[in-house]
Amino acid sequence: MAVGRYGGKPRDARQSRTATGIESKVGLDVTALPPYRPTARRLLPWAAALCLAALFTPTTLEAQLQGRLGIEARAFPMNPLHEGADHMNGSVSIEPEWYKDFDRRRQRILVHAFLRVDGNDDARTHFDLRELMWERVDRWGEVRIGLGLVFWGVTESQHLVDVVNQTDLVENPDGEDKLGQPMLNLRLFQRWGTLDLFVLPFFRERTFPGANGRLRPPLVVDTDNAQYESSAGRTHLDFALRWSHMLGEWDVGVSAFRGTNRDPLLIPTQGSDGPMLTPFYQQINQIGLDLQRTFGGWLWKLEAITRSGETLDRFLAFTGGIEYTFVGAFGSNMDVGVLTEYLYDSRGRTGSPFANDIFVGSRIAFNDVQSTDLLVGGIVDQRTGETLFSVEGNHRLGSDWLLSIEVRAFIAGSSDTFAGFRRDGYVQVELNRFF
Repeated sequence: MAVGRYGGKPRDARQSRTATGIESKVGLDVTALPPYRPTARRLLPWAAALCLAALFTPTTLEAQLQGRLGIEARAFPMNPLHEGADHMNGSVSIEPEWYKDFDRRRQRILVHAFLRVDGNDDARTHFDLRELMWERVDRWGEVRIGLGLVFWGVTESQHLVDVVNQTDLVENPDGEDKLGQPMLNLRLFQRWGTLDLFVLPFFRERTFPGANGRLRPPLVVDTDNAQYESSAGRTHLDFALRWSHMLGEWDVGVSAFRGTNRDPLLIPTQGSDGPMLTPFYQQINQIGLDLQRTFGGWLWKLEAITRSGETLDRFLAFTGGIEYTFVGAFGSNMDVGVLTEYLYDSRGRTGSPFANDIFVGSRIAFNDVQSTDLLVGGIVDQRTGETLFSVEGNHRLGSDWLLSIEVRAFIAGSSDTFAGFRRDGYVQVELNRFF
């Protein structure tokens, strides 16, 4: 459940999308190097420079430069389960996007960067190139080379088929934020549909909160020593493809992926500082299906996958549900959407936290001048009653400012899947200035 990148309206399923390595040419094996872990002190000068550049950009560049500058505050009402974490957390972020069209707009260079400086958690202080892409568009299709963002999926509660980009988990626990993925993407436009082919030459490891961060497992994740099933490690060559087409009221997508799993296993190990969790990335084969039917005020949605590998038994998972929007609800200007979805995983709770769960939510668009919106929802485990509750709201302040509020709560017992997060519920307020 997330908000569009540069707007105040909530993203529906059709609008959603939510340590870089470079191969050396002088014989240096970069896969043996530890990932760069920038600290707040190191990144603060860069953050200040980017903020000043965003605020004082000449008007002659307005057609080519856009983005946002944000200040975020999180309050955690409950005491943490581990030492070193605080009740309050503050951070600043900047997300500029620059593009240049040429060759009669048939080609584009796109640069989309992200930087956050966090006051408490050094692991959340990080820089990423979300996109660094050359694109060429012709009648027959498109070619994209570089770092890119790709989104697949239609459901609200989770995105099972979205497998190309790695999750930037330190940004938000909802998994909507993604790291830029090195890729070669060929898109073909045909009468029978659109075919996307992907070659993915380098793997991005998932980010995790550090020792002083909230919203982390009881043990710290040792991101410096990730393990891989493939001997190629981060340089394993992955492949993906997706066929999509509109058939009457139905939007259909069929996808396939072969390569390194973006969801690591977290294996307990003994590190130099005590017990830790080490990420282990398996090799997988995945087939995915996403369907959405739009008619009247209704949306019918389904995402389903089957996944297997040499060290992973084949399993089936799906998320499906409906959304209905009451336009002009209660005789007002508001549009009120009601959502419900069912989440299933054949592995049970040992393989997924969402093995037999129900999601219920509501999306409200006030349709006012300030583009105020609200998204409320919760995922409930039908067996244990364990609940993940979320509220996201946005309100524009003038034409350039956006005020956002976010509430997360984890209702779980000491032996439940989310037991390690049961004290990490928070209230977040963020003020963004768009440029």
